[in-house]
Amino acid sequence: MTETYVVVGASLAGTRAVETLRTEGFDGRVVLVGAEHRLPYDRPPLSKELILGGRTPEDILLRESEYYYDNDIELLLGARVTGIEPHARRVRLDTKSVITADKVLICTGTAPRRPDIPGLDLDGVHFLRTVDDALAVRNGMQVGGSVVIVGGGLIGMELAASAVTLGNEVTVLERDDALLRRALGGRVGDRLTQWHRDRGVDIRTNARVTRLEGDHRVRRVHTADGGVIEADLVVIGIGVVPVDDLARDCGIEVDNGILVDEFGETSLSGVFAAGDVANGPNEFAGARVRLEHWQNAQSQGIAAARSMLGYREPYRDVPWFWSDQGELNIQAAGRIRADDAVVVRGNPEEMDFTQFHLRDGVVTAAIGVNRRRDVRAAMAMIDKQMRPDPALLSDPSVDLRTIGDATSPEPVGPR
Repeated sequence: MTETYVVVGASLAGTRAVETLRTEGFDGRVVLVGAEHRLPYDRPPLSKELILGGRTPEDILLRESEYYYDNDIELLLGARVTGIEPHARRVRLDTKSVITADKVLICTGTAPRRPDIPGLDLDGVHFLRTVDDALAVRNGMQVGGSVVIVGGGLIGMELAASAVTLGNEVTVLERDDALLRRALGGRVGDRLTQWHRDRGVDIRTNARVTRLEGDHRVRRVHTADGGVIEADLVVIGIGVVPVDDLARDCGIEVDNGILVDEFGETSLSGVFAAGDVANGPNEFAGARVRLEHWQNAQSQGIAAARSMLGYREPYRDVPWFWSDQGELNIQAAGRIRADDAVVVRGNPEEMDFTQFHLRDGVVTAAIGVNRRRDVRAAMAMIDKQMRPDPALLSDPSVDLRTIGDATSPEPVGPR
């Protein structure tokens, strides 16, 4: 009998999964369920190109509608899965319909974290997760005025750069004492903070928002130290939480996301998870991690689909992400720690440098500002657990691809 595989979440991970099922030769029924009414789309442009008007919602589709039709992939948009019954081979939808399912892949991603402060429901207050969110923020920014961004993480600073480019007065309120340290470490985070300030962004750290105030529309942001910031537009970007309630309700083990093994399978046989919602083992981190990265969502979606088809290949990928902030491209690979040894290549003052992180001489991470090729070369070193000569790493005249392991007689090049 024909098998049916259901993918829950029309995200990057979910889309790559259904693509993989077909390219790997699965000829059964494939159903992709998405909560939004839009075709699956790419999310990174939401805080940049879509805000600035360089791209439209149609430009960021992962696939045109014809692709799904041509590959016999059933799209159920504007629908939510409310229950999974693997032993009964059923998936229940909020439309009251039921799909017979032999295997299920959950790719529900994350949702914006909502602070417990008054005024969140005022007009002009936005979160950024969907195309509709981005269009609303873009409309507010194009008017010009005072934009307040609550949260100085990667998305917050991407939005700050976009808002300044559009001519707005921008204030970033960060609750911690510094920006971007969790993602990029202190040195890089501090350099980026100064770069944004030089472009006119008012960055306030140790700033705890207590309430948003206005008539029907937001007008002011109040902070715990008594500060009041005038605001025509407020964007909340204080992180995300995994959308794992479906798994939790089905008795699947969750802990900061859906727990999966090295093959992407959950504690419930026949049910898999991938992307931002999945928490799985990662040898480069030396622990379980839940990654909110584009590359991980894509690769893990592909790997999970192959696992559904019976391939027993442990998922193994060097963590990597990027952030475009104005004319800066920031890329990071591996996992940084505060006690890492650091080697710098290039000129941090000119925002053109790479920072390598080493533990016991082994390259474990790299952060590059406008240095894509350096980070790509570093990923090969991280993958191979290389111990390069730090003097060679720091020398801009040395081609990183020619650097070998200092403990090996032969140079080790990239794959």
